[in-house]
Amino acid sequence: MVPTNRDRTLSREVQVTQIPSGDKHTLPLGTKVMIHQTLGGSYTVQTDHGLFRIDGKDGDALGEKVADHTIEAATLEGGAPDPEAVWDQLRKVFDPEIPVNIVDLGLVYSMDVEKTEANAFKVNVAMTLTAPGCGMGPAIAEDAKGKILLVPGVGDADVRITWDPPWNQSMISEEGKMKLGLV
Repeated sequence: MVPTNRDRTLSREVQVTQIPSGDKHTLPLGTKVMIHQTLGGSYTVQTDHGLFRIDGKDGDALGEKVADHTIEAATLEGGAPDPEAVWDQLRKVFDPEIPVNIVDLGLVYSMDVEKTEANAFKVNVAMTLTAPGCGMGPAIAEDAKGKILLVPGVGDADVRITWDPPWNQSMISEEGKMKLGLV
């Protein structure tokens, strides 16, 4: 790799997610990486062995500031999570190959908060992917779930991938289209 300000050497071992398969791996101390994008509190990096996503909590291994996942949101009456805080968290989830969040890409079809029998609150999300063959689907859904669970008042989250209706580019928000150069 030609040295750039995006070239880094890992200062410690890091758990990563391979792109696009979603498989979990460990990159050892001293691995040379190039940062492709830093969106939603995670890093997409290139190594001699392919593309990987590194969670923001491991930013220190790249010489970056560790992502602060603190949510400044109050719960609603009865301790329910604020739906807008959930949407804000979903806007921090990115397909590692596309620089637009899953909400602006039109991948999130629904989000609802339900009160469970145990007097807790569960967030249910139905989302899709840009293509049925996208191997990152489980990793993106897991990233969404992890970010939702950070919202005060959320006790559980279920992020389900659906293919009905099929996604198409008309579902992308105006902001997303601008970021992708489609407008």
